[in-house]
Amino acid sequence: MALTVPAAAAAMSVFAFTMAAAGISDLTSFKIRNGLMLAFLFAYAALAPVSGLAVHEIGWSAAAAAGVLLVAFIVFALGWIGGGDAKLAAVTALWVGAEHTADYLLYTALFGGAFTLGLLMFRRLPLPAVFQGTPWIARLHLASSGVPYGVAMAVAGLVVFPQTRWMLSLVQASIPT
Repeated sequence: MALTVPAAAAAMSVFAFTMAAAGISDLTSFKIRNGLMLAFLFAYAALAPVSGLAVHEIGWSAAAAAGVLLVAFIVFALGWIGGGDAKLAAVTALWVGAEHTADYLLYTALFGGAFTLGLLMFRRLPLPAVFQGTPWIARLHLASSGVPYGVAMAVAGLVVFPQTRWMLSLVQASIPT
């Protein structure tokens, strides 16, 4: 069944906004707000049933998200990622669907590795004076501050989302018949 154009357009907007907000928030504050993740979850719950997604597609997406959440909270318990990262990974898996969750996780790992290497190189250099008065950049420069992995997760989500049913419905609707 084809997705409805209004629901797909709304999903595209919600997804893009949430990914950008989560990435920027994590970069500047090392936090991804629970309210943002709840709004993201509720937006899916509101849009998916009225969009034309089949019940089994929603179910498989929920199963993929639950699996990602379980693994992410184990990784969180080990201290490797933050709780916001775990929630962002799970809700993003819900949105991209079971068929694109592996792609999302692969891109997250690739972008996360590249971002971490870039951040490590940035931290080896002296912080330019122009950035010393900017608290979030100064904190990002500290070796003890960790890596705001939500940045890589947001970029990965934005790379994968165009391949999902949400976006393909918009493309198909724009092709004249």
